[in-house]
Amino acid sequence: MTPLSHEQFLLLRDKADVLEADHHGEKVLRLADGNMLKLFRRKRWLSSAALYPYAQRFADNTRALERRSILCPKILNVFRIAQIQRDVVHYAPLPGITLRQIDDEPTRSNLRPLIGEFIAQLHAKGVFFRSLHLGNIVLTPEGQLGLIDIADLRAQRSALGKFKRMRNFQHVLRDPRDQEWLLVDKGQVFFESYLRHAQLSWSLNDLIRQATKDLAQ
Repeated sequence: MTPLSHEQFLLLRDKADVLEADHHGEKVLRLADGNMLKLFRRKRWLSSAALYPYAQRFADNTRALERRSILCPKILNVFRIAQIQRDVVHYAPLPGITLRQIDDEPTRSNLRPLIGEFIAQLHAKGVFFRSLHLGNIVLTPEGQLGLIDIADLRAQRSALGKFKRMRNFQHVLRDPRDQEWLLVDKGQVFFESYLRHAQLSWSLNDLIRQATKDLAQ
């Protein structure tokens, strides 16, 4: 991480728009040049976040995704601001809109197979993303899909096993907005595309049943 004084930070964030904040302060800023700052509050006590800060995880995960040819934000720098106990990721955002911002059914219908293919590729490339949902998947102007907000991600060398794949589907489908998006016709189009591109010999009906078994609870 690059040390940054509070004064340097204030100059960097000059004329920025605050996109996200909470009772601890600013969390996401859009700078005047269009690039972004994502702030992570430093942990004072011993924890995984203190030992491996989320800002560094974010940066490391972009590199892991880039090695796997998965679209994501581009890291410009990672800062530590000791005076305000913040770690900061400075990055160029991935152009496009999130899938949750798409509300017309014809576009959704066209994209469902692509989402199934994209998640199959993530799993085949060893990407386990606990925060995988349609608000963190971006449709680029070129019609490709990519990931954002990727601090909560693990990338392993081998493809995900069945247990992790099912866990990840639970993450994808836990929000009712995303269930409405993907489970039209009980998810036939989405899951069929996933199976076809994952090249798995699983039964489609078994996959749908296991991936959605907890939704009614």
